[in-house]
Formats: sequence, C-alpha cells, structure tokens
Amino acid sequence: MSLENDENPFLVYRERLDSYHAAMTKGWSDADFVSLVKRLDAAVAEVDGIGFEVTPLQLTPGLAAEIELPTDKLVVKDETGSVGGSHKARHLFGVMLHLSIKGLSGRKELAIASCGNAAVAAAVVAAAEKQPLRVFIPTWAEPSVVRILEALDARIEVCERRPGETGDPTYLRFREAVEGGAIPFSVQGNVTETTLDGGRTIGWELADQLRTVGGDHRRVRLFVQIGGGALASAAWRGLIGGNARRDAPELVLHAVQGEACAPLVRAWDLLTVDAAERDELVLPHDRPGRARALVRRPLVERILAAATNRPDRFMWPWEVVGSSIASGILDDVAYDWLTVVGPLFESGGWPVVVPEKMIERAHRAAHMATDIPVSATGAAGLAGLLDPDTSGEIDPDDTVVVLFTGVDR
Repeated sequence: MSLENDENPFLVYRERLDSYHAAMTKGWSDADFVSLVKRLDAAVAEVDGIGFEVTPLQLTPGLAAEIELPTDKLVVKDETGSVGGSHKARHLFGVMLHLSIKGLSGRKELAIASCGNAAVAAAVVAAAEKQPLRVFIPTWAEPSVVRILEALDARIEVCERRPGETGDPTYLRFREAVEGGAIPFSVQGNVTETTLDGGRTIGWELADQLRTVGGDHRRVRLFVQIGGGALASAAWRGLIGGNARRDAPELVLHAVQGEACAPLVRAWDLLTVDAAERDELVLPHDRPGRARALVRRPLVERILAAATNRPDRFMWPWEVVGSSIASGILDDVAYDWLTVVGPLFESGGWPVVVPEKMIERAHRAAHMATDIPVSATGAAGLAGLLDPDTSGEIDPDDTVVVLFTGVDR
C-alpha cells in the first residue's frame, strides 16, 4: 500500500478498526462510518489546526552514526507533528469513534489522568466533540501543558498524595471519577479498552511504510519507550497485523524504561526468575541471553499463564519514583504490561532499563542529527540503543525502528 502524508489513517485502515466493525454490526454503511470520521476529524482540525494524517517514516543514518549504532538502518517514525503534538490523539480519536457509535459522544463527562501529551490529546478531542472533560494532573505537571488544558476548557484537578496512600494519586482520583459515573477517556488499555484500536494505526502505517523505506529488511527491531504500555501494545499489534505476507521480516520488540521508574522491566525480570524456578532452568544473567533461552513456545505459554493468573506477583507500583527529563514515562505501574511482556517473550525481545544520562544523550542526539522537534519523553526509546548489552546484540543487517512520539513544548 502506498501512503501519502495527506491520507487519514482512520479512513485508510477503517476496515481493520474495531469501531468500524461495531458500526457495521449496528447496521451502518461504509459511507456512514466515513462521514463520522470526516466530521470528527474536521472538528479536531478546527480546535487544533490540523487533522489526522499518515505520519512520516524516515531513514536516519546520521542519527545511527551519532549514537554509534552497529547498523545504519535506523528508521524513525515521527509523531511530533500529529494532532496535539503526539501519538496520544490517535488513541483517543479511536475511543471517541466508539463512543459516537454507542451514542455516548457529546454527553456524559469524560475523565483522564495524565501529566502531559495524553491530557492535551484528550482535551483536543473532547473539545472537538464539545464534551466536558476532567483532567487529573500531578503537582509537578508542566506549566505549558496546564496552559493548553485551560485554553481548551478542561476541568483541571491537581492531585496531591493522601496520607497512607500508595500508587499514583492522579490515577486513584481518576478511578474515583469513573466509579462516580464519568466515562474513562484514557490511553490506558486496562480501563479504556478501545484506546488500543486507534493506536494500532501507527503499526499498520509502519508495516506499509517499511516496504518502501530503507531497502530490504531481514529483521526489524522496534524500540518503544514504556510508561503505561499502551503505545507499545497498540503499535506492536498493528505492526504484526500489517506484516502478514510471505516475504515479511522477522519482528522483535524491545521495551525501554528509565532507572527512575521501571516497573515493567522488574516484572519481566521476575517472570524469568519464576520460569527458571518452575522449569528448573539455568538462565544467563544478561537479559538478551534470557530472552533467547525462553523464546520456545511451551515456555512462553507457561510464563504468560503465570503472569495472567497472579499478576500481583509481578506488577505493583514502583515504590519511589525518581525524577527524569522523560517525565511522560514515569507511570509507577505499567498498566498494559500484560500485553507488552507477551510480545517481548514471543518475539525473543527484552526490556531495557537505562540511566538518566542515556535518556539525556538520546535527546541531544535526536536534535543534533535530525530536524525533528522531539521531547525527551518522545525520544526515550532511542536511549535503549545506547545500552551496550542491547547494541551489542544488533546485527549490521538489522533494521531498527524508534518512535519519536511527542513534541518538545
């Protein structure tokens, strides 16, 4: 499929969307769905100045050289010029399509917990549909984000931690609002299941664009920064779904977190320990070695069964969240972790935890070697390539994909 930047992915890939099938089940026609997408997209453009378009994918050998990557086939998908300045609006536009089909758009109050791009995206899409929105933000939310939310008439609630409380106070207040009747309008798939639908458009685009960018691809490694995990989950599902052809490359997923907050990496590590004890395995100490040893299907099935049956053994709130310039991935719980660790084990990939200095270096390199105005959070996936254990596993013929997901405000 040939893609141009002026195409709306919600139209290009509509027949793959769950919202499309929900509409067809209700007796809608294809024209009805197209009309809904165009109407809502036009309303988004009126609020934000732009509507949804296919986002660019570019080969960046200069960036590969800057970070001393073993391959020059480093490909960047740039989401910084999208609605709301990030990929988050894709998720929430997809949610709004579902709400519209159910007859819930423009009516009940929406709610989201966010400190940045997700809040901005929610405010844009909610304003487009003239639907009230409550945004639960931390005490340290960026002033630039708060100003945008105020300009879009979002109802902002700053959340401080209550005595004896554990977990993210913004998420706890959000859950209270939902229990009180608000509609969850979140990029966390565990509470807003439909949020993964629109996010898959990133992966579908990527699969199509890779056929024309960067030459032949024998193995594609996708590095994704992890906060709540919905981006990795949705993009991977889309990439896998769009990669079903005879000459398709091997796909490997890598999840990247910072040392300040790495609950998903901890969960993956604990799952490997659990697998070693249960199956009496002697595993390598390094994560790449463990990933290779555990990629066998029977082992993966038992690992994922353990994660699903007793999730509390592997995922709980990060006890002390540190500070980071990549503040957008400081979720103390990786809410969609189950749909990320599964692809990690199944693809033979592994998570990477990086120190703050690597996140800072990746951000600098992105600005020095590209013209993409990406934020530190948006470039954090690139930091995973600076980890020596990981970069040492990359072959010269590997294609490496990173997602630059948020604009520097």
